[in-house]
Amino acid sequence: MASKTFSLKFFSLLVSLFAIIGMAIAGDPNILTDFIVPQNATTIDGNFFTFSGLRSFVESGPPTTFKVLKVSMVEFPALNGQSVSYAVLEFANGTTNPPHTHPRSAELLFLVQGSLQVGFVDTTNKLFTQTLQAGDMFVFPKGLVHFQYNAAQTPAVGISSFGSANAGTVSIPSTLFITGIDDNVLAKSFKTNVATIQALKAGLAPKP
Repeated sequence: MASKTFSLKFFSLLVSLFAIIGMAIAGDPNILTDFIVPQNATTIDGNFFTFSGLRSFVESGPPTTFKVLKVSMVEFPALNGQSVSYAVLEFANGTTNPPHTHPRSAELLFLVQGSLQVGFVDTTNKLFTQTLQAGDMFVFPKGLVHFQYNAAQTPAVGISSFGSANAGTVSIPSTLFITGIDDNVLAKSFKTNVATIQALKAGLAPKP
């Protein structure tokens, strides 16, 4: 009996250890070199590690709409394997970054200018919200649905950092209404009718 109890405890310990190890290695995999060189690269120098795509942001005037300037490994290949990426969020007054998730990273937002209403929903459907002022930071936990909204009459600018070279973005409105999910499925899920679903789809459809 004692032997059986010991075996169960040992098995539980092993399961716990594997769970902890799994948590520790979650996210981008570690690389075995200093950095990853693209297959088509011929010369690696300081230019490879430099990104100048945000000059347009520095040189531009106040935002007239909501705009995201991404700096992930897609835009900046030197980030591949470095477990870090960046985004600049520009909000004209009254604009929003619709509910979305980042499946591979948490997001740490630093508000540089203006004020911004932010929030996320946890897995118990509890909403956490805050109104940020310039100089504030807010963290959106990995994988949870979150949003930002500029309710002020002045523009807002935020800088977001991610613990992944490719955090990914899943837009909730786009994912639900412009990916081809059957109208009947959506109508039953939202307890409404097909006409309402079709109206939502039409409003989100890309402009020709």
